[in-house]
Order: sequence, then C-alpha cells, then structure tokens
Amino acid sequence: MPIAAPFVAVENCREEIEYYRGILGGEVKILRMQGEVVMNAELHFEGSKITFADTLAAKPTQLGDYVKVILRLETEEDFHRIYEQLPTGGHINVEKYEAPFNGLLAIVTDRNGIGWVIGYYRP
Repeated sequence: MPIAAPFVAVENCREEIEYYRGILGGEVKILRMQGEVVMNAELHFEGSKITFADTLAAKPTQLGDYVKVILRLETEEDFHRIYEQLPTGGHINVEKYEAPFNGLLAIVTDRNGIGWVIGYYRP
C-alpha cells in the first residue's frame, strides 16, 4: 500500500527538526548526512511521520517548494505509472533518477500546483 506523508524543506535540518521535536514530541531518525550536515531526517510522533530535508538537499526554488507530499510506493511499476500520470497538466521538477538509497526518486507538480516527491525503495 502506498504511503503519503508531508515532506518539508528547511534551512539547517539538524536544528529545525529538533525545534519541531520539541513542540510535537517523538523521535528523530537521521536518514542521510553529508559530513556533519543532516541532509534528510524523519520525525516520528504519535503514529505520524514528517520527512525533513535540508535546503541543500531539497533545493527549493520558490516559497511554495518548501512543503510537498512524499509518496513512497511499493513497486517499481507503481512508481513509473504514477510518475507518468501525476504531472499531467502540471510539470516535472526533477526527472526520475536512481537515488542514493537504492531506489528511484522524482519530484513533480500536479495540475493543482501540489508538489510530490515520488519514491520507490528497492528491497
């Protein structure tokens, strides 16, 4: 079953995820670091999850790019199908590519201006 969750780009991911943890509680899971910089992390709290990315990793181009919906898919076929359909009437921000987590990743904007980070993680 696909999983959808908020994806938030922030400057200084390490500091900002601790800020939100202080408000919402929960546990931080660091996903990726570059040297001492936290590039991607998750905040898990009360059955919910928010994925954070440092602006160095997410590269937002305008204010509306700071919040997206991350869609994690179970099969590669679902990834390709949704990648082809979701940006119809919108646009592809980042073409699909082999991601560093052994999977596929793409960023698209749908016809309503909603940004989606589409991911497939290989087993």
